[in-house]
Amino acid sequence: MTQRLQPGTIAMLVAAPLLWAGNAVVGRALHALISPSALNFIRWLLAFALLLPLAWRVLRPGSTLWPHWRRYALLGLFGIGSYNALQYLALQTSTPLNVTLVGSGMPVWMLIVGALFFGVPATRRQIAGVLLSVAGVLLVLSRGSWQQLLALRLVPGDLYMVLATISWAFYSWLLVRTTEPRDLRGDWAAFLMAQMVFGLGWSGAFAGVEWSLGQAQAHWGWPLAAGLAFIAIGPAVLAYRFWGAGVQRAGPVMGGFFINLTPLFAAVLSAAFLGERPQLYHAAAFALIVGGIVVSSRRA
Repeated sequence: MTQRLQPGTIAMLVAAPLLWAGNAVVGRALHALISPSALNFIRWLLAFALLLPLAWRVLRPGSTLWPHWRRYALLGLFGIGSYNALQYLALQTSTPLNVTLVGSGMPVWMLIVGALFFGVPATRRQIAGVLLSVAGVLLVLSRGSWQQLLALRLVPGDLYMVLATISWAFYSWLLVRTTEPRDLRGDWAAFLMAQMVFGLGWSGAFAGVEWSLGQAQAHWGWPLAAGLAFIAIGPAVLAYRFWGAGVQRAGPVMGGFFINLTPLFAAVLSAAFLGERPQLYHAAAFALIVGGIVVSSRRA
């Protein structure tokens, strides 16, 4: 038996991966123009300014946000600060297709994090699916060569993306474990702003560390401005809106299945705009990952 989803929920869970695939492609295109943490911080600063007219009331001293500030500080850390900074860092040395394929192991981490930290045990079928998905992720990390994996000659960006994926698993489970008032949770702009105000602080702190290490850079011009405009509006505001609503309706594990659309979109966009063609091992890895998700999402 599988979970039946409404068309609106499906549309939101498809739109988010499409926008995030665009985020990976644009992030790769901008990697020589701006450093990763600076890109993440400016992205969220612009998104904050865009959302402020819709959700400024949530920042008032008497807002229902502040009694729950610890929860939103964690959401901001895992979803806005850590995940995005690690993804842009990964794109410095890896391709959008590889980054999104490694991210396709998301349901694996959803199950592990849910079992270890949220008291939701995994079934045998889910464990079998996890093993298939792990094989797919390892295939990407090894570039199709198991000898390379055994020799630990891995691209650093792929490992950063594994950490980013674990961070996103925590974020998604926190989304469905809610204690805040309905007036805050029911207003998507206020809910995103509550995360963003803390996430902006985390991303600013990471950018500060990058600057202190002498690694911050930005080469301003129309390419960088256009890229920032896209990732601030689409992947930052709209995709987070779609993902948050979709995960609340479908659950984090089922939502993780739709994340696997991201590499498909990334492959098309990368080929169209970056000239980066997918390899045979990419297709094999995707088949393993999706096979694992299908197995784990079915109930005995």
